[in-house]
Formats: sequence, C-alpha cells, structure tokens
Amino acid sequence: MIRWVFFIATLVIATSVAQPHAVMATPASALGPEIAAAQPANGFVGRIAVEPKHAPAGTLVHVTGQGFSAGESLDLVWRTVKGRWKVADGAYNGREYAPVGYRIANVTADSAGRIATTFTVPDDFGFQHDVVVQRGARLLTQTGFGVDMTMTVTPESGPIGTPITIEVKGIGWRPLENSWLLSYDNSFTGWVSAVSTEGTARVTIPATGVSGDHSLRLIHGEFTFPYLNPQQNPVPNRPRFASRFTVTDGAPVLPPAPEKQVQARVRGLPGDGELTVSPPFAPVGAPVEVRGTGFAPNKTVRLDWNTVTGNRVAAGSWEESSKTIAEAKSDASGRAVFRVNVPDDLGGAHSIVADDGARKLTGSVWVTPTALPLDIASGPAGTTFTIHLKGIGWTETANIYHVVYDNNYSGYACGFNSQGDITVFLPMTGEPGWHFVDLYPGIYKGQENRPNNFRIPQLTYAADHPGEDLPAFHFAVEVTEKSVGQ
Repeated sequence: MIRWVFFIATLVIATSVAQPHAVMATPASALGPEIAAAQPANGFVGRIAVEPKHAPAGTLVHVTGQGFSAGESLDLVWRTVKGRWKVADGAYNGREYAPVGYRIANVTADSAGRIATTFTVPDDFGFQHDVVVQRGARLLTQTGFGVDMTMTVTPESGPIGTPITIEVKGIGWRPLENSWLLSYDNSFTGWVSAVSTEGTARVTIPATGVSGDHSLRLIHGEFTFPYLNPQQNPVPNRPRFASRFTVTDGAPVLPPAPEKQVQARVRGLPGDGELTVSPPFAPVGAPVEVRGTGFAPNKTVRLDWNTVTGNRVAAGSWEESSKTIAEAKSDASGRAVFRVNVPDDLGGAHSIVADDGARKLTGSVWVTPTALPLDIASGPAGTTFTIHLKGIGWTETANIYHVVYDNNYSGYACGFNSQGDITVFLPMTGEPGWHFVDLYPGIYKGQENRPNNFRIPQLTYAADHPGEDLPAFHFAVEVTEKSVGQ
C-alpha cells in the first residue's frame, strides 16, 4: 500500500512518500472524556511546545512545558469540533461544527515546574488544532498543532472493474479546507466529504479505461468543481494529491446484479409507532406486514398510506396526500393484520394510519431506492440503454441521483416530480470492451452558499450523506464494436 502525502509551500510543490505509521491512530471522540472549554484568567501561565508541530494521524507527538507550579496536576486537552448536517422538514440547511475538547493526558509538574508527556495524533479533522494545558476550569496556556492530510489508494493495480479504495484522512472543517474533489484521468468523478466522520473519508470507484496507468487526483474546490491552479489562489498552501492505478489484463470485475444491490440496513429509521411494521423498510413492490391492536372486535379497519406530491420548479413546494391501500377485519381480540406490497411511490419514510372509524393507530414504512436491470447490456458504440430506478426520495438530500460513466460525471436525474421513478437513457460510448456506470446520491439544493456541493456525486454517501441513508447503484455495459462510421 502506497501512502501519498503532498505538501505545498508557497508556489513550490514538494512531494514526499510517507511510510505507514507504527502507532495506530485513535478517533478524536475516543481520545478521552470530554472536558469543558476553559478561559485564561489574568493572562496565560507557563508555556508549552510540541514536536513535531504538524504530522498525519498516528504520529507520536512530544509535549514539553515549563513555568507551572511545582507538583500541580494539569490536564492536556485536544480541542476540535463535532460536525453534523443540518437537515429538517425535507430541507438542507448546511453543516454545523460544535467546539469540543478531549483530555489526552494528565501530567504533574515537577519540582521545577516542568511537564513532559506524549500523545498520538488522532484520526480527526485536519489542519489547525489547539493543544491546551488546563487546571480544572482554568486555561493556563496553549499551542497549535496541525493535522496533515493524507491519501492512500489500494490496490495499486488490477483488471478493469477492480474496486479502487481511496482513503483520505485529515480533511478540514473550516472554509477552504472541507470540500475535496476527485478526478480520474482528468475527468471529474465526484465530491469527497467528511462532515460527520471526523475528517476521514473512504471512497470506492471502479477501475476504468484501457490497460495501463490511470491518474487519480484529489484537489480542493470551494465552488462545485476542482480548483486547478491552487498555487495562484489567495490560500496557496493547501495540499493536493496525485496517485495512479494500473489497469492490467484479465477478466473484468463486474458489479453484482441490480437485484442484489439492496440495502441491508437503514440508518436513522423513525422510531416505532403504534403499528408494528415488518420489515420496517422495503423497496417498491416488496411485501410488508402491518399489525395493530386495540380496535373494536370484528370491525373493518382501513389502512391509509400518506405521501407528498408536487413540483419544485413550477409550484416550488409540495403537498401531502393520502390513499387507502388495504382493508382488514379485526379479530375477536381487536387485532388487525394487513399484508400489502409497498406502493410505487417516493422513497423515504411514509406514515401509515389504521382506522376503524373510532380508533386510529399510526406507524411508518421506509421505502428504499432500488435499481431495475438494464434493458440492454451490450451492443455497438451508440447503442442506447436504459437505467431505471424506483423509490427515489423527495427531500433536498434524497431526490437526486448522479450518473458517472467510466468515472466521468455525466449529469443528474431527479425523482420527485415523477413520484420516485427515474428513467435515464444513455448511449454506450468508448472503445470496445467493458464500461462502468455508477449512480451516486447527492444534495439537490439548500441554504448554503459555500462550499457549493450541490448537484454533484457525493462519493462518501455511505458514511456521510446528510439526512437519509441512501445506496449507490453500479452497472456495466459492454461495447461490442465501434459504431458505423467510426
């Protein structure tokens, strides 16, 4: 495994290859107990120094200090932030970072008022952090430490379709530090985020292209796409990364069939309601069982399905609507059981109501997105094939999927106006052989000016997507020959 660390100083790009760290890094949230931020009273007391002054996660850092009271017990505190996405009522409202500190060591000053200790740089947000010496609620002194970004690419080679895993550590949280963009062979692939993952991002893309070396680049971009001349930017010292992957001869590594690309779990499901739903999430057309108790005995009970409809462009909003999807008769104990197939509707949470005319019980069914098989999977260049998705959501974070062809972002498709149905028609392009089509979630729009990460593929959807827990979908098509006239 090669670890590439690129550090830019002024206008000169210096490239170094760092070896894997001997010390395993710890997530910032696992460093130690949270400790309240302290403020200096009547000025700072003592001083500390760290060596080195910046390094990647996993590096052992030596801390020395002097000017403290002999024998006093002091806390060494790592100051950082906790990140979260701000989503509510179907809207995207940006990201938020709350300050937090973790005790990383407790030291006792010697008879001369000196301290010495070590800590390991955690897997945390990158760039500048405060390392603070506190005595209880009193801040005595502090210094700065920089967490360096790193990028690793594994494996280094393999046949076409090989999953390439890119791990980035030390992504920042401040403006100009928190929006990183990946390109493959100078084609924009997508966006890499680390808002809720403490600065760490993991991305997997397929190896594409002819046999030989292919370029991977990770560059910052504040306004949607990569900023290609960062050395002439007002903040020129941000890192940028480059690596390569070698496509070798051999049988292609093809994605699983669409029917096997289903979600096995869903983060953030609504809590249990009055109705029991099994399973609590399912794709369009799948069977679910809904149970409720407490109805009048031997009474007809109606099950209603609630959804939203609308047009963001023409109407600019949405409306709630309801329809009856099943009826059941309660038994002598007042229990009603409904067996229904998930309606062809928008993805995400749908409230359901069981009503016998006198009593209403509520619950929720989560509709997961799914992909149908391609209508055509091979043919000459120019052959049109159809991508068909069901169960696409309606919120600003769930109503859009982005099409990436051979790691080149082609465009997006929206599923709200079509009530969760997306149909995309694409021509097969490229040289004869296998080509890979990936669909990633993203953010349609929201209340955030910068960074502007709207309407581009979010490659880190699996661990860091705002709002809903959404899958990506992967296909492969085979170009059998060049089209007529080529």
